[in-house]
Amino acid sequence: MGNWIGILIIVAMFAFVALMAVFRLAPSDPAEWHVDPTDPSLSAGSGAALVRSDGNLQSPVFDETPEALLARLHAIADATPRTRVLAGSPEEGRVTYMTRSLVFGFPDYTSVTTIPMGDGAQVVAYGRLRFGSSDMGVNTERLSGWLDQLQTTR
Repeated sequence: MGNWIGILIIVAMFAFVALMAVFRLAPSDPAEWHVDPTDPSLSAGSGAALVRSDGNLQSPVFDETPEALLARLHAIADATPRTRVLAGSPEEGRVTYMTRSLVFGFPDYTSVTTIPMGDGAQVVAYGRLRFGSSDMGVNTERLSGWLDQLQTTR
């Protein structure tokens, strides 16, 4: 009986490691994840956050050009732990980042751009999970933090 329990534990451990490998090694296709956050078909939900006038977060108007605002946002995103550029660049006007969760390495994708608004600019962003149906507010928290940093740094 004791041997069977040991074998079951070993099998469960291998299954867990294999599942974690799927999350970490699954390819991230930029064509699928590098979306335009101004696309009206996008919406916030249990696995997504949207910074837009019709989203769950709104951006203040910043007193700078869209290009300068996106460059500052890029610096903030680039300094976020476990975050890297998946596609785009500030020079292209849109960037999609992949951020992995600390423990399991689940990927989340955040596409950002900036738009002119009067004499300034606003952030438009769409953050969403890849696996599962709920991100437990992680994407909203990340985008809210990025907006807070934009307001407190220059």
